Amino acid sequence: MDLTTAKILRLNATLFPVSEAEWKKYNEFGLQPLLTESKGPEILNVAGDCSALLVVSESLDAEVLNGLHHCKVISRLGTGTDKIDVAQATKLGILVTNIPDFCVEEQADHTMSLLLGLVRKIPKMQMAMACGKWRESRLLSSTNPRLQDRVLGLIGFGGSAKAVARRAQGFGLRVIACRRQNGFSFPDAQLLGVEILSLDEVLQQSDFLSLHLPLNHETAQLLNRNRLEQMKQGSLLINTSRGGLVDELALVDLLREGHLVGAGLDTFSGINVHSSEEAPPEHPLLELENVILTPHVAAYSEEAMRDVAVGGVENVVSVLKGKLPPLERIVNPSVLDRNPRLYH
Repeated sequence: MDLTTAKILRLNATLFPVSEAEWKKYNEFGLQPLLTESKGPEILNVAGDCSALLVVSESLDAEVLNGLHHCKVISRLGTGTDKIDVAQATKLGILVTNIPDFCVEEQADHTMSLLLGLVRKIPKMQMAMACGKWRESRLLSSTNPRLQDRVLGLIGFGGSAKAVARRAQGFGLRVIACRRQNGFSFPDAQLLGVEILSLDEVLQQSDFLSLHLPLNHETAQLLNRNRLEQMKQGSLLINTSRGGLVDELALVDLLREGHLVGAGLDTFSGINVHSSEEAPPEHPLLELENVILTPHVAAYSEEAMRDVAVGGVENVVSVLKGKLPPLERIVNPSVLDRNPRLYH
């Protein structure tokens, strides 16, 4: 395919503007993407005849996908694909790609930042200091737990969890983790000094619990009320993965009751941080003093934004040239069985 004439659509162009690195990559291949902030079915007004679609945060359901009559590839400029109906894309022969490891180090840094901020009560002390309450700040600090020998539990043990484990070792934390294939041997866990346990054991033993899972039909509401209640009395929850992994209202209840003493959240199900309208949302999490909330920015750094932009465009170019992107970037490899002649 002649790349200079291919119609390429870039969604979320207002909410997530095209970066300099992304523009540079388009120019390298002579691409002229059509930029839009279209949403829902209105996407089809501009996307019906596109050959490729790049997306940051917009949902792509079956209705939209069914209208993409010429699309060969959907390039997710990020990791998670829970907002894309991947099963329907596969039925239609559309390859879905992502950049799975672009922000591993950043997510691990953010996880540890939330953990340390909660343990050391940094936000509460900041507010007390702003009011000139030095004595209150000192009293807050006097109840901080010592990190050494405390237990950090990781739910999921992919790249970001391993990066967190490496950082946690430097603080003297004992690290445990769970993953679906508990019966298998994990040499990387042994090298990192991480013990692989069952989900129930991790919930019950962790002083600090951090989530490192994608959102799908198996993991949605994984931490429901019952599992949150299994967590150790006085423990903390950190979530830099996906808000839908957690029953947020149950979490609020347990934070208010004191069963959990804090939560550090970078992602939500009830707060839309990707809305184009910025206004204080009505959500009980915002009423709590024992939480730290950040607007889904764990992935962000100058380097990570460059990597995701470059990789996302490269995925599109590969497919339009009849080639395959790196296999680790292909979300639905079974689509290749449906259209084996598209890629050579």
